[in-house]
Amino acid sequence: MKYHPIDRHLFIKNRAKFTAQMKPKSVAVFNSNDIYPVSADSTLPFAQHRDIFYLSGVDQEESILLLFPDAPYENQREMLFLKETSEHIAIWEGEKLTKDRAFEVSGIKTVHWLQDFEKVLFEMMTHCDTIYINTNEHYRATIETETREARFVKWWKAKYPGHQVAKSNPILQHIRSVKEPEELDLIQNACDITEKGFRRVLSFVKPNVTEYEIEAEFIHEFTRNRSKGFAYTPIIASGNNANVLHYIENNQVCKAGDLILLDVAAEYANYSSDMTRMIPVSGKFNDRQKAVYNAVLRVKNEATKMLTPGTLWKEYHIEVGKLMTSELLDLKLLDKADVQNENPEWPAYKKYFMHGTSHHIGLDTHDYGILTEHMKANMVFTVEPGIYIPAEGFGIRLEDNVVIQEKGEPFNLMRNIPIEVEEIESLMNS
Repeated sequence: MKYHPIDRHLFIKNRAKFTAQMKPKSVAVFNSNDIYPVSADSTLPFAQHRDIFYLSGVDQEESILLLFPDAPYENQREMLFLKETSEHIAIWEGEKLTKDRAFEVSGIKTVHWLQDFEKVLFEMMTHCDTIYINTNEHYRATIETETREARFVKWWKAKYPGHQVAKSNPILQHIRSVKEPEELDLIQNACDITEKGFRRVLSFVKPNVTEYEIEAEFIHEFTRNRSKGFAYTPIIASGNNANVLHYIENNQVCKAGDLILLDVAAEYANYSSDMTRMIPVSGKFNDRQKAVYNAVLRVKNEATKMLTPGTLWKEYHIEVGKLMTSELLDLKLLDKADVQNENPEWPAYKKYFMHGTSHHIGLDTHDYGILTEHMKANMVFTVEPGIYIPAEGFGIRLEDNVVIQEKGEPFNLMRNIPIEVEEIESLMNS
């Protein structure tokens, strides 16, 4: 891995939080992701399933975590199952985790090779009543591929139909949404790497540069700072491309006078950051661009103040809508009649700001968290309002990542990434 080793006590704490909410006499199983094929013998780069990583720190394929807090013997309460390494594997693929190294990473003392999993599981099933299966219940999830986790669930149900079934995801949605201090440090590191990429790009952009060249500058800086790369598919959208919310072609020439929307961020140790900034191709905003930009910035700054313990996500977005409506009236994009006659289900401001303002962020860019429950301290949210004006050839979105505090305003993990018009212009022209 490119990232520095993570203190195993983080994963020990995470497992303790999970097992504290398990039913008596129950087992929980977590699988690694598959390595997905492309064609012939080609594969996509491996990306670990975030749940097994969160609970163990294991970051390799063909791994299984089994938790059984009520097991008859202490050495059965936490077990890892790993692909057995060998000299041949070390030569062709690189060294895999040994049993000793797996303990150093995870804090789990009992480590088996994967071929022993079914035998050990059978023994555990004779002592338990319930098994926790790990289904993906994220509110944005759309899954068409059968995952390793799904195959396990299918196999297990056929093999052990007499046992009760429980779900891991509701527990994980709660505990993963509130970050430990070590996790906040990892997300901060991802944000700091993102800052380095952004500052590099500020001195690189000029008229006639292509969007993909900007993408290349980001990935260069991310990789040289121990990131695997982008936390999500980067959006580098110049001119009217910025009005396509998930524009990812990144293949156009950036023209003088246009703005570029940069929704680009680094991951670090599987933790995501999520940044959006706007920069002028020619190094200077015109008056209209600046007016819209500062309107979005004001909404972002005021929305951030609302992210406090006890806030409900739905109510927060209603209040942000009021802020945005006021700014759109000032910009003459809406008039009073638009607001008076608006559909409450789709308010007038949605014509220019059609997406949400905030989502959880952490091990996933759209991280775990129950949106119908009150916000808590140490949750991490994005704040990303935007105004999109296809008729004027540009759209503006600004985004930071903030940590909810017990008291006071959230802590901005992107506080050092330039965002004020004057600072961006100064850096681009220095």
